[in-house]
Amino acid sequence: MTDNSKALPLVELSEQFARLPGIGMKSAERLAYHVMNMSDNEVRAFADALVKARTEIHCCNVCQNLTDKELCPICSDPKRDNSIICVVESPKDITAFERTREYKGSYHVLHGLISPIDNITPDKLKIKELLARVNDETEEVIMATNPTVEGEATAMYISKLIKPLGVKVTRLAFGMPVGGTLEYTDEVTLYKALENRNEI
Repeated sequence: MTDNSKALPLVELSEQFARLPGIGMKSAERLAYHVMNMSDNEVRAFADALVKARTEIHCCNVCQNLTDKELCPICSDPKRDNSIICVVESPKDITAFERTREYKGSYHVLHGLISPIDNITPDKLKIKELLARVNDETEEVIMATNPTVEGEATAMYISKLIKPLGVKVTRLAFGMPVGGTLEYTDEVTLYKALENRNEI
């Protein structure tokens, strides 16, 4: 329902902010009013940053992480151990692992989880790109999807595809509650989960 007490562009801006995850209508209105108090240069810089991020960022050719180059910084780092691949749901999960400063292997981002109820089938994820990476040098694939129904189903599906290739597949030993998310897990808990992972 349109609020007739506000200018239409302000209402439309609020509605756009409200589409962001975790932003309710009241927070969206506060953000919209904040934008109105910004200088023209600040607004242009904000808009330019949105457009630049949307147009210049794409998936890394190797791990499918988000990057503005051909390879992301992790894949282009010669010090990383490419014999270990940690499979995660989203780029945000890589950030969580990197905060531990303990994991030195490589990653692979699925960009989602298998969820038939949401019409997300295996072919809509970056699974074939993962299988193309598994070779004679690959020693281990760590399934680091969240401990949810979808996360478990995805981990089991991928492990069944990889195990016949003679590669060890492990699952994180989560020291976190079922239904939790990697993004909000503290560094110590995440490191312990990584350290105590189990083969599946």
